[in-house]
Amino acid sequence: MGAHETGLSRHAQRRRMILGAALALGTSARMACAAAAAGALRIGTTAVILEDQVSFLDDWRHYLEEHLNGSAVFVQRGSYREITALINNDELDFAWVCGYPYVANRTSMRLLAMPLYHGKPLYQSYLIVSSSDRVTRSYADLEGKLFAYSDPNSNSGFLVPQYLMLRDGLDPQTLFKKTFFTYAHRKVVSAVATGVADGGAVDGYVWETLALLSPELTSKTRVAVKSPEFGFPPLVARASIGQRDYAAMQDVLVGMSADPQGRVLLKRLNLDGFARDDPKTFDGIAQALAYVSARMRLPQ
Repeated sequence: MGAHETGLSRHAQRRRMILGAALALGTSARMACAAAAAGALRIGTTAVILEDQVSFLDDWRHYLEEHLNGSAVFVQRGSYREITALINNDELDFAWVCGYPYVANRTSMRLLAMPLYHGKPLYQSYLIVSSSDRVTRSYADLEGKLFAYSDPNSNSGFLVPQYLMLRDGLDPQTLFKKTFFTYAHRKVVSAVATGVADGGAVDGYVWETLALLSPELTSKTRVAVKSPEFGFPPLVARASIGQRDYAAMQDVLVGMSADPQGRVLLKRLNLDGFARDDPKTFDGIAQALAYVSARMRLPQ
């Protein structure tokens, strides 16, 4: 019996070592491939909500390459901070970021295109709680509870909740018993649905799209508060991007809604299309950032 257990343990350890090595090699290979792709447009992304993220990005890459007549590489990272650092260092050409890091880094990011959700380049932050919680109607109702945020550089998943609480005379740093970051909006929903957190701040577009893709998950949560509308997470370009590449990418994105293949991809994103750049769309986020920054120290 003891020898059998030892054999299983060694086998499990060996499998973990092989898996770890494979993952490390895969990551290195992807990085090397991206670096070696001379002339390829580098596009940064963070965690998305699609059931099959790899398949979608591969299909989108093929679409972009076909319409741009050139090669493209998607570079994925786990947080907005990582993507922001890459584009600030000119290690990315384009990126899909959040409105908060865009507003905070306008000198190194150039607004490229704005996704259209329900016909507008706007979305909301949702405060969600368990579906069994029929009492909570505000952040104040979660005093002394466990709370989940998505990302410290997320507008809907962090900045807007801070703004709403401070505006209502609440101190977000002391209101809750404990807070934590999940680094993905879907994981915020999961944390609340499974009782890991009593409440959470999530991108309303993500929650609504998950309600279509995974209703068994969102049905275990309830939207307690919807924020005012803010600029939808935009696509940006590095400030030093050449005008030709900038205009070509913008034209392809804006043209997706008029193209049959483009519409298929947009449907998978639960979006109506992309609109050309309009920095004024993000004035609300800039105002929220200024308000919060004057009253508390924001995480970097």
